[in-house]
Amino acid sequence: MAPERSGTSTSAAPTTAARWARAQSFVAPLPWVVVATGLLVNRVVQWLGGGATPTILLATLSLFFPLLLLRLALAAYLQPDRRLALLVLLAAITCWGLGSISVNATLDQGKAEFPADGEWLFMLSYLGMAGYLMRDVDRRPSRPTRAWLDIVIVCGGTACLACLLLVTPVRVMSHQDGVPLLLALIYPLADLILALVVLGQSLLQIRFDRRASWMLGAGFMLLAIADSGFALLSSASTYDFSGLRYALWGGAFLLLVAAACRPRLTVIRAMPRPAGTPILVGAGLVALAVLAIRPDDTIATYMLPPAILTLGAVAARMALALRDANRANEAFALSETDDLTKLPNRRAVRAWLANDLEGGRPMSLMLLDLDGFKEINDSLGHRAGDTVLTMVAVRISEAVGPRVRVARLGGDEFAIVVDNVDEIELMETAHHVLAELAKPLLVEGIEIAPSASIGVTVARGATIDGSEALRRADVAMYQAKSSGLGAALYDAQLDEFSRSRLQLAEELRKGISDGQIEVWYQPQLDATTMQASGLEALVRWRHPHQGVISPVSFLPAARRAGLMAQLSEVVARQAVADMIAFRRDDIDLTIAINCAPPELLGPSFLPMLYALVEREDVPVDQLVLEVTEDSFLADPQHTRDVLLTLRDHGVQVSIDDYGTGFSSLAYLRNLPVQELKIDRALIGNVATDPRSRMIVASTIQLAHALGMRIVAEGVENAADLAELVAMGIDTVQGYHLARPMPADELALWAKGRALLDQSNELPQHDDREESR
Repeated sequence: MAPERSGTSTSAAPTTAARWARAQSFVAPLPWVVVATGLLVNRVVQWLGGGATPTILLATLSLFFPLLLLRLALAAYLQPDRRLALLVLLAAITCWGLGSISVNATLDQGKAEFPADGEWLFMLSYLGMAGYLMRDVDRRPSRPTRAWLDIVIVCGGTACLACLLLVTPVRVMSHQDGVPLLLALIYPLADLILALVVLGQSLLQIRFDRRASWMLGAGFMLLAIADSGFALLSSASTYDFSGLRYALWGGAFLLLVAAACRPRLTVIRAMPRPAGTPILVGAGLVALAVLAIRPDDTIATYMLPPAILTLGAVAARMALALRDANRANEAFALSETDDLTKLPNRRAVRAWLANDLEGGRPMSLMLLDLDGFKEINDSLGHRAGDTVLTMVAVRISEAVGPRVRVARLGGDEFAIVVDNVDEIELMETAHHVLAELAKPLLVEGIEIAPSASIGVTVARGATIDGSEALRRADVAMYQAKSSGLGAALYDAQLDEFSRSRLQLAEELRKGISDGQIEVWYQPQLDATTMQASGLEALVRWRHPHQGVISPVSFLPAARRAGLMAQLSEVVARQAVADMIAFRRDDIDLTIAINCAPPELLGPSFLPMLYALVEREDVPVDQLVLEVTEDSFLADPQHTRDVLLTLRDHGVQVSIDDYGTGFSSLAYLRNLPVQELKIDRALIGNVATDPRSRMIVASTIQLAHALGMRIVAEGVENAADLAELVAMGIDTVQGYHLARPMPADELALWAKGRALLDQSNELPQHDDREESR
């Protein structure tokens, strides 16, 4: 992709801007043609024996410089954001051109003594070119002092090197001192310094256009070559210009103007960077070498100032670098320290874990979380909360001793890193910390006895990384909190977020999108006639490698991964499609679909179901939505509104797992439900346990009194079935009657088997699956 460049002036009309751009393109090659033609004609005249031809060169310069200035003027007009810098360069080249024309005019008159009056115009032109380079940059450095010091060091060090390699030879060959020698040396030195300024700007990434930087550097180097040759010839105190020198000067200014007229880049190619240590050290060594040589008084005038300036800049830059390093160390220390407790923070803990685990050193991590700290903050204020945290930090540090690392992770969480993997000793340490924390604290005149939960995980070698160690300790901490034991070791069996379960969730996500989800059906029988009266839709996952997976194995992962909405939608769509197919096979049964609370109360599932039933034109009264009792706990009024909407749409509602949750007679009275399903936990012992039998019997009577159907799920034997029928149960469901089966097997079961034969052939309930 071509780099993006700034556009033309927005103040002029597009046609005018395009016209000026074409004019600049037309003018651009003309200076090249003029300088090449002038040099060629001059060479031919000399070859024909015409001798020196200053008139030809003067005429060439009189055309060459105006064309360069015209091109710069057009570029300044077309690029208003760079106009000032380009005008400064235009003024500099004007001075150089006037000086050149002045010197060549003296040649034509035979009065070419060095230094001529035009030399001061040359010096002004160098000031202008330096000003252009300082002004025309693509990015202003965020730390200008450092950037300028870097440029001074680069330029000063090179100037010192140039003094060593250039001043002494020129003085020896020219036998000059004073102003003539100064003028003879100042031009090549100025050329080199300007070239180095361009190099420094490129290295510091404040000049983005590499091609323009190369052109500027090459232009100044051509000037340096030409001026160096002139300096060696200045011993005669006269001017002696050759065609090659004119060609070098002309080519130099052509490159400078061409680079200046390029549109500015707006794409940053690299991150800005300061001068490196090798550059600083190298420049300092060169400056020291100049001072060590101890030049005589004549040469010292030219060599000592840049050396002293360079050493001063190096010293200042190193002082800034040292200050930055100290600040960085302080900032790093602060970044690893908790402001409140002055303990190390989470960043420090991560560094500890990374070092220990990568080094293969066995260690253990304890994660401590205060119980009820939010209540302290809310009741007594954040100031009291900060006091508690500070005291807790002191108590923990004193309890574990100086050899154990303690940190505050944030909030009311603390970490303890122990170089020990003995689980018994770790648990003793954890309980000792809890005992120390339980001692009362006096805060705001109130005695507070903090309590906490500690999770412990052991890492032997580089088996896990720091993030996994923190996660496992966090899991163990919540195990300790939920169990009320105070401290707990990490148990992979209780880790609901282990790697294998995360992988299961991702495979389930792919299985839903790839159509691996199936809907199986378990018949529900009328207790009076023992004929099928309904079906419960049960989800199954046909895994490509593990075969059919029961929902008890993957539904928890689906809930944690947020896949229940997609799963419920797949089941509902498949159940409606199967209902249509069953009706074609003369299987006219209700179908019950399980609906979790988030889907029941959410904004998406029920509208999808309503639209699906309407589109497929199925009898809505044959659709039953099974909901659990916890659906009513969070927002009873919203739940009631949802159930009323379901009733208005003709969808029946069944309360699933009744008797295991927070069963309340109030919602049975207030909510529009048509069916109760007694949980298998009460059904399983109804024939042998009088208390279970009494609970089930009273529930049946209550449901009938409220006009509800009553369903017994989990019927596993004939004795329980007989007892339930005697109690007046409406519907029965369980492995003793019929096990869950795919849709294609259901048609065969309904048409070809008698109920008694089916119950005798079914396997025992040891391998039954959860019906959710």
